[in-house]
Amino acid sequence: MNQSMRDLVVPAVAGIGWAGMFAHNLAELPGHGFLSPESLIPFLITALLVAGWFAPIRRGTTIAMLVWGLLHFVGGGVLSVLPLPFLPFAPEQTVSHYLFHGIYALAQLPLIFGALAWLRLPDRVDSASTAGPTETGY
Repeated sequence: MNQSMRDLVVPAVAGIGWAGMFAHNLAELPGHGFLSPESLIPFLITALLVAGWFAPIRRGTTIAMLVWGLLHFVGGGVLSVLPLPFLPFAPEQTVSHYLFHGIYALAQLPLIFGALAWLRLPDRVDSASTAGPTETGY
């Protein structure tokens, strides 16, 4: 894969992660659409992270995207489906609810693994304004 294609992978998979969360919200939160805070705020955060990817702060943005994906995977995809006593709500214990949390969690995996893979590239370009690969690999 050439460098310009590789540069679009992490932003694209950030969109996949948000789409998984949005699919969950549409299915599990009746009456909540794109403009509801549960969907709009994560969209705006994802959009800011993607914008940061195209700025001279690409490594830091990638780390933030990795944390964002992990937060959604663990918090939104796994923990919030379980009937845990510290949660401020009682999640439904139905097959449908588990299915949508599975979709939510699985949609985060491309972002998590994409960000990790990018961070491990020896010849990655650490900023949108840098013409060549990093010398340190970090």
